[in-house]
Amino acid sequence: MSILTHGLDRPFDAGSPRISTARKAQLKRLALGARTLFSMGSVLTALIALRTAIYVWHMHG
Repeated sequence: MSILTHGLDRPFDAGSPRISTARKAQLKRLALGARTLFSMGSVLTALIALRTAIYVWHMHG
């Protein structure tokens, strides 16, 4: 529901009770797994970039 069309006299219900606690726990696990995967990917990318920089540095040295 849009903030503009929502009544200002009642609070905006962001935490809707329609989602069960089991579903919330499953979504939290999924989000944590995705964040872990992206973190590992960024660390791997940084290691590849570092190795490439060292290789290029030694090649030109």
